[in-house]
Amino acid sequence: MSNAQVRRLIVERLESDLQVARTALAAAHEAATHSESKAENKYDTRGLEAAYLADGQRRRVHEIELALAAFRQLPAELAPQGRVRVGMLVQLAQEDGERWVFLGPDGAGMKIRWDDADVLVISPRSPLGQLLPGRCIGDEVELRVEGRVQVFEVLAIR
Repeated sequence: MSNAQVRRLIVERLESDLQVARTALAAAHEAATHSESKAENKYDTRGLEAAYLADGQRRRVHEIELALAAFRQLPAELAPQGRVRVGMLVQLAQEDGERWVFLGPDGAGMKIRWDDADVLVISPRSPLGQLLPGRCIGDEVELRVEGRVQVFEVLAIR
């Protein structure tokens, strides 16, 4: 599994998500400003609801733009240093199996498919993303989730 290929897939997904979000924003803005959204009485909230929706879509577009800019600012190739850092693809082992995560600057929660494996994008703000930077192959991290301790071993860093 190649770091550069996974990063390319993440950027492509963000670009696609941005197009969808911009289309949704345009539709929400149109609905909010359309003459039929004008309140007919004090209990008619269609226009207000449409405006809230448009504002939410505007925020989503902005979030995706920030994530996309952060990924584009990552160096094209990261020289291997043997330690996990932002921009690295990491294979983790857990008692229920192995998984791949990409420690990205943003875009957390996105899943992409590569080489018959799912890759979960996590950010340094996530609980696991806070524990991984600086770890080496063979290191273990413990994460407490809902009172249960989960142990992850770093198997590979790319």
